[in-house]
Amino acid sequence: MIIAIFANTNKRQSKNLAIGICEFLTSQGITVVTEDETASELNAKPLSEIDVHEIKFLISMGGDGTILRLVHKYEDLNAAILGINLGHLGFMADVPISDIYPSLQDLISGAYRIEDRVVLHGESISNNRCFAVNDIVIHRGRNPSLVELAIHVNGTYLNTFEADGIIIATPNGSTAYSLAAGGPILSPNLDALVITPISPHTISNRPIVLTATGEIQIQYLSDYDPVEIRADGFSHQDLATGEVFRISRSQKSFKLVSLFRRDYFSTLRSKLGWAGKLRN
Repeated sequence: MIIAIFANTNKRQSKNLAIGICEFLTSQGITVVTEDETASELNAKPLSEIDVHEIKFLISMGGDGTILRLVHKYEDLNAAILGINLGHLGFMADVPISDIYPSLQDLISGAYRIEDRVVLHGESISNNRCFAVNDIVIHRGRNPSLVELAIHVNGTYLNTFEADGIIIATPNGSTAYSLAAGGPILSPNLDALVITPISPHTISNRPIVLTATGEIQIQYLSDYDPVEIRADGFSHQDLATGEVFRISRSQKSFKLVSLFRRDYFSTLRSKLGWAGKLRN
C-alpha cells in the first residue's frame, strides 16, 4: 500500500508529527511518499518517483483550508483524503492530534468508508474553467455597490439577485462561506447544491437548495466593472457585463475518508458550539 502525506515542514509541530506518522506507517509495511522537496526531511519517498495512480490514501496535516489547497495543487491525485487537524476542529480535517495513531490504525485495518462528495464545474463563454470542492463565488469585486445577477436553472429563469454576489456551494461547502452568509447546512452525502445570495437588497431573496444534476447559468447584468469569480477561494477569473457563467456537477469527485470512530454530527455539534443535550 502507498500513502502520501502532506505536511508543512516549516512548522515544527507539523514536521515532528509527520516524521512520527511516517515511521509508524513504514513499520506497518506501508510505502510513504511526500512532496519531493520535503521527502528527505520526513524519510519518505519522493512523489515524483512513483505512479500517482497507485496511491491509496492522502494524509493532509493542517485544516480544511489545507485540504482545499492540496486538492487544487494536485488535481491528478484522486485518492481518498484523511485530514489531521492541527488547529481548530475542522469539518473535513476531523482527526485531532490526540487521536492520530488510533485513527491511522483504523485506516490500515479498514475501519472506514469512502465518501464521494459533489464537486462543482464552472465554465465561462471564453472557456475559462474551474472546479470547486466547497463553493464557487461570484462577487462584486471592485464595484462599490450591489450588482445584478440573473440566474437560470436548466434554461428556466429563477431570479435576478441584486446583492454583493452569490455563492453556489456543495453540501461539503455548505458549512463554509455559504453558512456565514445565512445559507442552510446540507448533509455532506446529499446530491445537491445551494445558491446563497450575499447581502441581498431584498430580504425575500433567500437561499435555495437544488439537485446537483442540472446546470445553473449566471448572467452579469450591471453596467459596471467586471465581477470576480473564485473557486474555493483559489482560482480567479472575471465576468464582464452581459457574459454568462455556467455551473454544473463535475465528473470529478472529492473522496474523503470517514472513519467509523468519528461521525459528522458530533463534529457539527462541536464546531458550531451547539449546547443541546440528550435527555432520557
